[in-house]
Amino acid sequence: MSQFLSVIICTHNPRPNYLQKVLNALRSQTLSTDNWELLLVDNASDKLLASEIDLSWHPQSRHIREEELGLTPARLRGMAEATGETLVFVDDDNVLAPDYLEVTLQISQNHPSIGAWGGQTLPEFEVSPPEWTKPFWGYLALREVDRDQWSNLLHQLETTPYGAGLCVRKTVTDQYAADVQNHPVRSKLGRRGASSTDEIPLSCEDIDLAYTACDLGLGTGLFTALKLTHLIPANRLTQEYFSRLIKGTTYSRIVLEAMRNKLPSPPDRSLKAKVSELYCLWKMHPEQRPLHKAVQQGATLAIEKILNSKEFASNL
Repeated sequence: MSQFLSVIICTHNPRPNYLQKVLNALRSQTLSTDNWELLLVDNASDKLLASEIDLSWHPQSRHIREEELGLTPARLRGMAEATGETLVFVDDDNVLAPDYLEVTLQISQNHPSIGAWGGQTLPEFEVSPPEWTKPFWGYLALREVDRDQWSNLLHQLETTPYGAGLCVRKTVTDQYAADVQNHPVRSKLGRRGASSTDEIPLSCEDIDLAYTACDLGLGTGLFTALKLTHLIPANRLTQEYFSRLIKGTTYSRIVLEAMRNKLPSPPDRSLKAKVSELYCLWKMHPEQRPLHKAVQQGATLAIEKILNSKEFASNL
């Protein structure tokens, strides 16, 4: 295997036991460390991670400090520092299967027309999740794939990787970095840490990155052989957390799609639609009703942003 991978972990004030599990899984990879480098991007953590996290077990590892808070700035820094032909983005709560990097390298070699890809993300919950949360697990970036699939079309979420374990060719990340630098809306997507005071937690920067593969005439894909475990703490299973997450994800997704020339459909205000909405709410578990409302709030705010923001309009 002649190609080389760059594994990038972006983290802000990580939970120590989770990050250690992430690193242990990387240390147990079947792919020799000769074929990949490890970049730990400390995104303005309160404590300097270079003084606390030992990466000496990997001969091609580096600590990198990025002071601008936000997942997008942290990932951009990792992209700039990476030397591999393919970049693998691993969150600080992602435990890769032992063959994850080996399979990634095989996909990179066997599917040269695919520019961004991912696989299956399965949960490991700190506490047993309430039953009412299950319809919303997709918002936690959980995903099961029953067959390999790919496409070179935009707006195809069925084949678009997002979240944990995202694999992207360096040619795609270089183009994405150049695009984001000149586009203020795109640069603002992405989480900004628990200490952020943003009213809406933004996301979907990973989908934007994957879509950039299509901009270059490449495809996106999902593969069953790529597997990882997402560690999910108890505080992410509350109604309050899900409401914020769903509102922010809905908002971000609509803004991203509009930025890429797929404008949202106007809301259906007919009597039939209102009756259907009331019936839907009546059938829901009481804990789920605020989450349904969060979807509507996120969509409303996104449409207002699209219609009223001069900054956004000037960059469509």
